[in-house]
Amino acid sequence: MSDAELVARARQGDTAAFGELVDRHRAAVYRAAHAALGSASDAEDVAQEAFLAAYRKMGTYRGEASFKTWLLTIAWRRALRRRRRLASLWRRFVSGEAPETPTRGREDRTPEGALIDAEMAQHVQRLVRALPARLREPLLLCAAGDQTYHEMAAVLGIPEGTLKWRVAEARRRLKQRLTALGYGNE
Repeated sequence: MSDAELVARARQGDTAAFGELVDRHRAAVYRAAHAALGSASDAEDVAQEAFLAAYRKMGTYRGEASFKTWLLTIAWRRALRRRRRLASLWRRFVSGEAPETPTRGREDRTPEGALIDAEMAQHVQRLVRALPARLREPLLLCAAGDQTYHEMAAVLGIPEGTLKWRVAEARRRLKQRLTALGYGNE
């Protein structure tokens, strides 16, 4: 059954149809929220909020974009709102330390290699946060994966060509800055 058919059934009160939509798009919504927030627990919370909001606003869905794009837009906006709120709290209550970054699939790394990976991850996080929002947000959404450029452009409300340029420019700036820190020539 297509998303459009499930949406029609959900609008008529079929909770199982909405449940199927949730199952289909849960991973994409979570990844988008996680890309914006960098926290698994916050991403889970935002995903839940986004699905609840979508259920409540089902009558406002006009079908101009795919259901997935509409849903990702809700999740992305809620994640950005939460990120701004969390950033405000961090500035008030926490020192400027970068959050710890897990090293995935690196059990065979030497302690020195793990330290270098963690240091680089901190540099990347700092450099991504330092990008202007117009570059950072497309890069994070793209890194979340599972969405096409067309869908991401709709979520961000910008033309697809602009999105592609912003992602490429963000990557170029990150690469340039990492190279300046000594990470580019390996």
